[in-house]
Amino acid sequence: MNATTDRWTRVCSLTDLVPERGAAALVDGVQVALFRLEDDSVLAVQQHDPFSGANVLCRGLVGSVGDVTVLSSPMFKQVWSLRTGECLDAGGKEPQDLATFPVRVDGGDVFVGPAVVR
Repeated sequence: MNATTDRWTRVCSLTDLVPERGAAALVDGVQVALFRLEDDSVLAVQQHDPFSGANVLCRGLVGSVGDVTVLSSPMFKQVWSLRTGECLDAGGKEPQDLATFPVRVDGGDVFVGPAVVR
């Protein structure tokens, strides 16, 4: 159940998210991929993989390149900064950035705001 307040949508409880694993949510009709990190921060990017055209990014791998938290596509293995959506490795194709979404955790609930497009 989603509850919207001032353009923030409650999508789940923090405890519903497994650290370092993705989950999908629907925010204002848009599929969003949510990732809870080990420090309990939550990041969100578009669920739609711009290279494959599939809504699968919540199934991607979370990791790091240096001090940058990254997401690797489960389809063709492109890599993005999970914080900024910047395409860091396009796998030989034209880079395509991801939209990111602001996330706040309040009282154990996870809220997602409107998309930020690079």
